[in-house]
Amino acid sequence: MNDVTELKQYIEVHARAQRIPDDQRRLVLDRIHHDGDGGGSWTAEWSRVGEEAERAGRYQDAVRHFTTARFPYVDGPARREAAERAATAFERWRTAEAPVIAPLTVETDAGTVRAWTSGLSARDPKPLLLFSGGIVSTKEQWAPVLLQVARLGMAGLVLELPGVGDNTLRYGPDSHRIYPALLDAVGERARTADTHAIAFSFSGHLALRAALDDRRLRGVVTAGAPLRHFFTDTAWQRRLPRITVDTLAHLSGVEPAGLGPHIRDWALGADDLAALDIPLAYLVSGRDEVIPPEEVALLRRSVRRLSLLTNDDVHGSPRHAAETPLWAVLSILRMRGVRDPRRVLFGALWRLARLRARRSD
Repeated sequence: MNDVTELKQYIEVHARAQRIPDDQRRLVLDRIHHDGDGGGSWTAEWSRVGEEAERAGRYQDAVRHFTTARFPYVDGPARREAAERAATAFERWRTAEAPVIAPLTVETDAGTVRAWTSGLSARDPKPLLLFSGGIVSTKEQWAPVLLQVARLGMAGLVLELPGVGDNTLRYGPDSHRIYPALLDAVGERARTADTHAIAFSFSGHLALRAALDDRRLRGVVTAGAPLRHFFTDTAWQRRLPRITVDTLAHLSGVEPAGLGPHIRDWALGADDLAALDIPLAYLVSGRDEVIPPEEVALLRRSVRRLSLLTNDDVHGSPRHAAETPLWAVLSILRMRGVRDPRRVLFGALWRLARLRARRSD
């Protein structure tokens, strides 16, 4: 059972990323008083809104609310049902409105990885854009971005971290291997030698680890990714939100009390980061309570081709949710050397969104 106060606090960035209006979010949160079963519970109240959207045929809205009902991870029958209903609603939306989004299943020695794709073609292979969220984000939450990827002249693939959603792998020291496994799987239908990744939070850590060994990854855009100190600083770990510790422990298959020693060897060192010969765009939240500030200093010392953007915000920069996707796409265009009206447009849209965020502070 999760702490309701933390649930309400940390859903903000995810709700805004899914475009759940603030007033609707607050309305639902006001009805939530516990994380058990029945009325007034986290899962029941979010699922109620999802059911209303489903009955009205607003399947994307249903996905958003059922996904929020299963937040932060499936820990019992209620959240499992919410996750299943989110997947069902997504399939109804995809079939009716977005058939260009196609499923991909990859079997590995460690388990099954499922993803959503767009633009894959053996006759006309395009550069590949990988997209993944953090430890609480399902692929259905992010898959609608695939409808926009074609405008970048790229094919797209949305994946989940190990242990999240349909990814049956255990989150562990070798989890970065899902990246080359997926690239191998689509290698005949995409120009995987020209792959870039938008990998937020903990998936950014995996993407950077993968890039050390797989030269097909030519650039990474991330926000609030752990690097070294998150995994090794025991004093910082004692300050982490319970929801972060519990979710990581769940995905890793360990008890929360044993999480620190379990993840210590996952750290990237200064030599690892210095070995990266690809551009890295990193969004920093200046008041991040999950990622220690020492990670930024490590980046500045070690990464050769670094672009930093800093927001005066907490983890995930919820007050900047509207501008973050624009910044991410603009960063990809810059990394790929694109100089055309698309870059001008995304640059203008990002600057406008950033100005609006500052005015609302």
